[in-house]
Amino acid sequence: MKEPDMRKIRRSMEKTLDHRRYEHTLGVAYTAAALAMRYGADVNNALLAGMLHDCAKCLSNEKRISICEKHNIAISPAEAKNPFLLHAKVGSFLAMKKYGVTDRDVINAILNHTTGRPGMSLLEKIIWVADYIEPGRRQAPRLAQIRKLAFEDLDRALVTALEDTLDYLKGGNMEIDSMTQKTYDYYKDGGKL
Repeated sequence: MKEPDMRKIRRSMEKTLDHRRYEHTLGVAYTAAALAMRYGADVNNALLAGMLHDCAKCLSNEKRISICEKHNIAISPAEAKNPFLLHAKVGSFLAMKKYGVTDRDVINAILNHTTGRPGMSLLEKIIWVADYIEPGRRQAPRLAQIRKLAFEDLDRALVTALEDTLDYLKGGNMEIDSMTQKTYDYYKDGGKL
């Protein structure tokens, strides 16, 4: 099968996403590429996963639910309550069906970029961290520290960012996907359940 055309994908993202989301997407793609270079991962896969990680973000909640129902994509109770959370699942589906992505690691990186999962691949970690630290981000309390850490120890950067994410969600009394907690618990103990 033919490799996805990055120029076409970039143009499609520019048309599909609002300006702010498109700028974020470019930031994630280029940050992911830099992290891939640093850790010896496939740079093209990092760019591709970064470019497509939010490809379903600007769809309406109704459209995300409709795609899940039509294609038998499971919807968790947390996702049913907050359908915007479905953008990762729907995005991984669109990456395959609309953009021709066949690489399982790229698909999983898109699928798991919001919650993470225990036992993530290097690319999955890169996309998760790149989404957190890309240059347009401003809010996270230890952002400067995590950005530096990302290029020194990816797992420590992941754990620190997950910890801050969970603190933020708990502090705002927001819904926490159980996978985010499981991911943190797994990696805080050095990657062991």
